[in-house]
Amino acid sequence: MMKVLVVDDEPLARDSIIALLQSEKSELQIVQADNGEDALDIAWREQPDLVFLDIQMPGMTGVEVASSLPEATVVVFTTAYDEYAVKAFELNAVDYLLKPFKNARFFEALSKAKQHVEEKQYHSLQLLQSLEGQLQGNKTYKSRIVVKEPKRVRIVNIDEVLFIRGAGNYAELHLTGGRSILYRETLSQLETQLDPDEFRRIHRSTIIRISSISELQPNYQGDYSVLLNNGDKVVMSRRYRESLQDLIG
Repeated sequence: MMKVLVVDDEPLARDSIIALLQSEKSELQIVQADNGEDALDIAWREQPDLVFLDIQMPGMTGVEVASSLPEATVVVFTTAYDEYAVKAFELNAVDYLLKPFKNARFFEALSKAKQHVEEKQYHSLQLLQSLEGQLQGNKTYKSRIVVKEPKRVRIVNIDEVLFIRGAGNYAELHLTGGRSILYRETLSQLETQLDPDEFRRIHRSTIIRISSISELQPNYQGDYSVLLNNGDKVVMSRRYRESLQDLIG
């Protein structure tokens, strides 16, 4: 899902862009800001793929905001003034919408921006896969997981993972020390890359490290509560009980 930040100090202009985005058939997650300072805070916290950015705003201008955005952010400027066009493209904006713009012109800019986002995501994924492949070497199953986060790439040793929960198109890794991070793969994709002697699927949304189990508590529904040695508790459904039959007898 592509995340889009809309920044404009004029509510009508902001709402107009949001309405056009919402009319798109593709899934977009939309966040908004009405000034440059808030826009930067949101951009670094939410890491949007694409920003529709007004140039003339009270306080910090759109040009100043664009100069400080995360490097991977794709920018489309929106403004009623054409004298900023050269500066906009110096900042590598992919397009420049001059207000008032027609719907067709907006969707042309959106299409161009989405293509840039997809290209950046593809190249970023290639780099991560290359790094992960170098770390993995000739091993059959994952020994490390490479996770891209804002302003850094984290390398997680598989020994740190206690259990994994599915979170849509992501896998939520629960680590020793109570930490958790999101990894950009589905639970099913990740399951095939984990050593089955170390990890087992115990629920449609949960994979667990076998050695982290300290206790199994049967429930009246036929499920089990699985207590981990760090105090966390997860559920094992009847469907997956056979995968741990050797542990529950």
